[in-house]
Amino acid sequence: MRAYRLLTEDDTAAFCHKVTRALAQGWQLHGGPAYAFDAARGVMRCAQAVVKDVDATYSPDLKLGEM
Repeated sequence: MRAYRLLTEDDTAAFCHKVTRALAQGWQLHGGPAYAFDAARGVMRCAQAVVKDVDATYSPDLKLGEM
């Protein structure tokens, strides 16, 4: 099965660390990053999709961050 996650975070080093951690766990980038301005909070937000082939059967109870 191919697992999919969308990582999001404010545009800080925390976002880069979140993506780097996913890559170190075997996830692969899927497309490029996206950026948007959160007007309510006055900050830029980042998003990056990642995918990973896993030996599992899909269930809505899967803990994708632990794969």
